[in-house]
Amino acid sequence: MPFVRRDLAVPSVAVGEPDDGLASRIAALGDHDAAVRWAAARGLGADGAAVPALAAALGIERVPRVREAIMTALIRIGGETSVDALLPWLRSQDAGLRAATIEALQALPEATLPFMASLLGNGDSDVRILACELARNMPAADATRVMCGLIDHEPHPNVCAAAVDVLAEVGTRDAVSTLRACGERFAGTPFLPFAVSVAIARITGTEG
Repeated sequence: MPFVRRDLAVPSVAVGEPDDGLASRIAALGDHDAAVRWAAARGLGADGAAVPALAAALGIERVPRVREAIMTALIRIGGETSVDALLPWLRSQDAGLRAATIEALQALPEATLPFMASLLGNGDSDVRILACELARNMPAADATRVMCGLIDHEPHPNVCAAAVDVLAEVGTRDAVSTLRACGERFAGTPFLPFAVSVAIARITGTEG
């Protein structure tokens, strides 16, 4: 899955398309006035046809208030199209944009779920760690299945630790056997067996 897009210019809508109002709002995403861009983003949150333009604007927008409006519009539109538009920014060099992207994707758990296998199979361990965060807002059964599937074959202790942390928060009892196996497999990595024990205690209600 590609994570960096090169076409960062805000795409235009050809004159004569059915919704000239959509065309004008999309054009306004490139306005020099941040207030105009903010208003345009707010006005595009109900139109799925605006997703490519919103995604492109997200890559060049530097004003936090406008960026937040773009994210909100993509969340309101929702669906896999919005998720696909957001995913490239998980690899952004801008820490604020990465964090905002994670929050937006967490707000779309059902639409994000079909992309999890690809994200968790990414060759970059940092991407896999970030992907774990996306499971926190998923239904417990889905989060458990996805995180356990990752742990079962994940070689990197830090990625496993991220998955264990998610399971400690939202995991079901179905995760216990996977967690125990993880603790045994990484017995030489002290922090991980401890994290596993905490997660199991929370899941089984044996804390304290």
